[in-house]
Amino acid sequence: MSEEYEPDNLLDRRSSPRTLQLHYDWLFERERRLVGRRLDLDAGGDVLSVGCGWHPGRHLFPAPAWRLTANDLDAARAEWVVQDGRADAAAPGAAGELHDLPDASFDVVLYRLVLHHIVFQGPLDPVFAEAARLLRPGGTAIAVEPGLWHPVGAGLALANRVGLGTRIHGTPDDVPLSPRGLARHARRAGLQPELHALTYSWRRLPPRLQRALHGADRAVGSIPPAARFGHTLLLLAHKPRA
Repeated sequence: MSEEYEPDNLLDRRSSPRTLQLHYDWLFERERRLVGRRLDLDAGGDVLSVGCGWHPGRHLFPAPAWRLTANDLDAARAEWVVQDGRADAAAPGAAGELHDLPDASFDVVLYRLVLHHIVFQGPLDPVFAEAARLLRPGGTAIAVEPGLWHPVGAGLALANRVGLGTRIHGTPDDVPLSPRGLARHARRAGLQPELHALTYSWRRLPPRLQRALHGADRAVGSIPPAARFGHTLLLLAHKPRA
């Protein structure tokens, strides 16, 4: 479970809702575009959204083609997204400890903006090993996470290190992740990683500057060396069919 968020932080006080929403809308569009290049989103299947929070990923995996199981450490939250129609079933529990879920029961295991909270509490290897266990052959683990190698990610890591994370951005457990580390975790679990930069922009930037950086997202966001420096990273980790 994430640490408590403090809304009265420096960055939130200086960010308008319209500026933030521009970033979120672009992120959703980029996710759909890049995931749709690698997965047949019309084919349907079974998705496990780990640490789903209030947004389990219906924008990527719509009903009725996709049956989405919402996982969260907070059982009430998982049940709420089912009642709200954002998921089809609830499976509460801690990531890396979902022992009741059978092997090879999902086509997709989704970690959307959750691994960087998990790593604050413990290692990620058990989480990736669990994803590999739960995926069917040919399935894909998907992670959307803040990148450490982007200037904002590096600054965020520094703020956390000196104990200013909560004061500056609201919580101490927003831990930007190394793109090389994400790929390494996937390989150790027997998955084949593919990394993209969803965006080089930052939700706090003025709208005009955000839009200018969207061109870079489209142009170089999927080129391997450049992808590592994204502000928000997309990891697609495929399980071999044989």
